[in-house]
Amino acid sequence: MTNRAFPALLLFVWVAVLAFVAPIAPASAEEQPQPATIDNPNIPTDELATILKPLTRDELFVEADGWQGLVQKKSEEIAEADVLIKRLNGRVIAAMTRKRRSPRAEALQKATRALDAAKAGGDAAAIEKAGTDLEAARIRGADADIAAAATQEAAIGAKDRAAELAEIVQDLRAQRRGLFDRFEEVLAAIEDKTGKEDADTLKKVEDYRLYMSGVKGVKVKLEDTQSTWLVAKTWLTSPEGGLRWGEESGRGRRHSLRGLARVKIIGGLIHRALRVTGNQSELLEHFLVGTARWVVMLIGFITALAALEVSVTPLLAAVGAAGFVIAFAMQDSLSNVASGLMILLFKPFDVGDVVTAGGVTGKVASMNLVSTTINMFDNQRMVVPNNKIWSDIITNSSGIDRRRVDMEFGISYADDVEKAQSILEDVVASHPKILKDPEPMVKMHTLADSSVNFVVWPWAEPADFGTVRWDVIKEVKKRFDAEGINIPFPQQDVHLHISDGDIERLKGLSGAKA
Repeated sequence: MTNRAFPALLLFVWVAVLAFVAPIAPASAEEQPQPATIDNPNIPTDELATILKPLTRDELFVEADGWQGLVQKKSEEIAEADVLIKRLNGRVIAAMTRKRRSPRAEALQKATRALDAAKAGGDAAAIEKAGTDLEAARIRGADADIAAAATQEAAIGAKDRAAELAEIVQDLRAQRRGLFDRFEEVLAAIEDKTGKEDADTLKKVEDYRLYMSGVKGVKVKLEDTQSTWLVAKTWLTSPEGGLRWGEESGRGRRHSLRGLARVKIIGGLIHRALRVTGNQSELLEHFLVGTARWVVMLIGFITALAALEVSVTPLLAAVGAAGFVIAFAMQDSLSNVASGLMILLFKPFDVGDVVTAGGVTGKVASMNLVSTTINMFDNQRMVVPNNKIWSDIITNSSGIDRRRVDMEFGISYADDVEKAQSILEDVVASHPKILKDPEPMVKMHTLADSSVNFVVWPWAEPADFGTVRWDVIKEVKKRFDAEGINIPFPQQDVHLHISDGDIERLKGLSGAKA
């Protein structure tokens, strides 16, 4: 074997040994799943939502981690720039403070006053010394001006650099806001595929949102007016900032105005529908219009909040929970509401009707779902719960165009019944407010214990009911008195049956008293 072949042989042996003793590495390490939607950070949110739909929940968590990484990286860039801006602003503020505290003006003023005092004293030596001091102060002031100018120039450069960085930071924040929107799309997709009972998954989603909330926000110092104005101006003109909120605010206002317009349109449609169906109930119309108004306004309010990108899901959940608690605590009031709906539906009375309901007689002034207000004829206002009205007898005296006035008069058994009936018929026929149709009825009705009773049933309009009744009673009394017909008092005949023994005892008692 030659010397040249020996190194080659040695290398071959060494490779063979390594092949047998080296650990066998796995063919391919298990690769960690990688997010598939972060390659384009500017992907439109609607496209992103479409891509996320077929993904499983585990795959969505991979996407969420990827977008959180982008947000974190962008936030780190913003933080580094903010730190540099603060340092530059600190230099500017320090330079401005040194300039305000410069003693040059005070030294010149002091030297000038000393020279004036020396001249006033007339001492040549003092005048010369004061002049020398003034010249020295001017020289020192010139040196200070040169140093201040250099410091001011450096401050201006730092200020300009800070302004440039502030613009860059605003661009970075706009980019991060876009990442926030896309990150939120991923979290919403996870929630859509998670049940309410899966508290662990929902907690992870909440942790993602807490992270976003923690890195959001813009903090500026009020003394840094230029940076503050730049931040505000950039945000106002940013498509992801002021312009976006302006557009959303305008959309919210449009939804509100459309809601108000819909309220008026729906009110008019309800009014027409009730007229077409023949339902003239003002109570029902007011209730339906009021209910429609509140429902449409609530829908408009929720839509406006959604347009402003405010999550309405917690609001709706809170309203539902509050509604359950309120319904349980207000069972009696809800019973009144149910009765109010029945009254509105079946319309036993309307506003302005004279009714007897819930033990109260008067004119209906107003009604809502809980109670009905009735003005009594003695000028009292009674508020009656609807449940009490609906569970009792309702008498409506205004729902008809005429009413029968029921009256009854009694005469003595010794009086002439034909004469009495003629008087009653004449009184009824002579009253101007008694209707001719239907024809009034005057009949001898009953033979009572103390009198012969006549019923008098004339008809009158509802508004004249009381007047007719009072006038007829008064006129009948006057005519009966003039014609000698008696209206008897209630009386009872008592018959005593006395035996002979009772007579003797009575005589004995009478004699003893005498």
